[in-house]
Amino acid sequence: MDTTEVRRIIDQWMVPTAGGAYMAGIENRPVIARASGITVYDTTGKGYLDFGSGQMAAALGHNHPIYVEAVKRSLEKISHSTKTFLNVDRLELHRRLGEILTPPLQKSLFLVSGSDAVEAAVDMARKVTGGTDILAMHMGLHGSTSFVTRSLSFGWNRSKHGLAAQATSAMLAPYTYRCPVGSREHCSCAANAGHYQCLQTSFELAVSNFTGKPAAVVMEPILSAGGIIVPPPGYIKALRALCDRFGMLLIMDESQTGLAKTGRMWGHQHEDVVPDIITVSKHFGAGLPVSAVCTSAKIADQAAANGYFATRSHACDPITCAAGVASIDIIEKENLVERAADIDRILQERLSAMARTIPLIGDIRGRGVLYGVELIQDQKTLEPANTAAKAVVQGCQDRGLLVQARGSHGRMNVIRLVPPLTSTDAEIHKGLDILEETLKDAAQHAMPKGETLEA
Repeated sequence: MDTTEVRRIIDQWMVPTAGGAYMAGIENRPVIARASGITVYDTTGKGYLDFGSGQMAAALGHNHPIYVEAVKRSLEKISHSTKTFLNVDRLELHRRLGEILTPPLQKSLFLVSGSDAVEAAVDMARKVTGGTDILAMHMGLHGSTSFVTRSLSFGWNRSKHGLAAQATSAMLAPYTYRCPVGSREHCSCAANAGHYQCLQTSFELAVSNFTGKPAAVVMEPILSAGGIIVPPPGYIKALRALCDRFGMLLIMDESQTGLAKTGRMWGHQHEDVVPDIITVSKHFGAGLPVSAVCTSAKIADQAAANGYFATRSHACDPITCAAGVASIDIIEKENLVERAADIDRILQERLSAMARTIPLIGDIRGRGVLYGVELIQDQKTLEPANTAAKAVVQGCQDRGLLVQARGSHGRMNVIRLVPPLTSTDAEIHKGLDILEETLKDAAQHAMPKGETLEA
C-alpha cells in the first residue's frame, strides 16, 4: 500500500483529530502489517524495534506464544458471555490477579479500558467516602473515553474538551527537574528534605476549593505521558498521610506501571505505600483490551452496600479474561519482574553515558523498562528542545527504531522508552545504539555552526 493510497483513505474515510495532532505526517509512517516479540514489520517487510511496546500494551512482546494459545483456546470454546452468568476464565482471572495484588488489596472488578477503570475507581471512592472532590496531577493522564477521565487528564489540557466534570481539580506534580513552585536549585523535593512544597501548596489550594467533602486523589506511580515524572523518595508517603488526614482515598493508576514494568510487580511498591484502590490495564490483556479496578474487601463491601455499580458489555468476556490469565502466566513463568530490573540497569548505564557526551540530553529518569530522556536546548535555561525531539523520533524511525515524544503544557521534549519486558540484552543494546546515533545527529544539527560534539 503506497503513500498515495494511504493518504486517500485517511482523507476520505478517517475522522481527523483537532488540529491534526495524530494525523500530521501519518502517511509517512510505517503501515504495520505484523509483529513478533520486540519487532513490528510494515507492509514493505521492513522491521522496527518497538521501544514503545505499541501503545504500551505490548510490554510482554507482540503475539507472545502463551497469549496466542490462550486466545485460540477461547475462540474454540467461548469468546463472549453475558455478565449475568459467571464463566471459567473470569473466575480464574479474579483468583490469579488476587494472588499477586499487594495485601490487603484482593478484590477485583473487570472492565475494558484504562479509562473505564479510572472512572470506576473514582465512582467507588465517592461511594465509600460520601465525598465528591477528586484531585489529580497537573501533568497526569488517566484516559480520554469518559467525561471524568478527560477531566482528570490535566496533562492534555482540559480546554480541548470544552467542558469539565464538576469536583475535579489539579494538584502540582513533583517535577523536580522543573520545580513548579520554585527554582530547580532550591526544590524541596529534590533536596529530599521531607518537605514537599508542591504537595503542601496543592492541598492548601484544594481545601480552599473543595465544593463539599473530598473523595480521593488519583495519580500514576510514574507520570508516564506527562514526561516520565518519577516522584522523589518520600513524596507518596507524604501524599498518603494527607489523604488520611482529609478522609480521602488514594487511587493509584497502574495502567502504565503495573505488572512488572518498573522492576516490581506494582509501581506503588517502590515507595512501600499501599493505595486504597489501583487500576490495571495496558498489557494486562497481553494484546486484548481488559482492565481492572482492585481494592480491599473492606472497601469493596462498603462500596457495594452504598449501591456501587460499574460494568461494560464486554467487561467479563472469556476471551479477554483468558488473555489476562495468560499475561500473568507470562510474567510469572519468565520472571519478568526480575527481567525488568535487569533491563533497568542496562538503560540506566547506557543512557547516563549518553548524557555525559550529548549536550542535548538534560535529564534521564525512570524505572524498569519505563524511561524518559528529556531533551533541552540549553543546559542553563533548560529550554525544552521540542523540535529536536520530533527529529529524534523521525530519525529513529528511519533507522528502524520506534519511540515516542511525550510531555505536557507546551513541552513535548521527552523521548519515552518502553521496550518489551521479554526483550533480549542484544535487542536492548541495538535499540540504544540507534537512539545514541540519532541523538548525536540531532545534537550536531542543534549546535552553533562550527562547533562539533567531542568524540
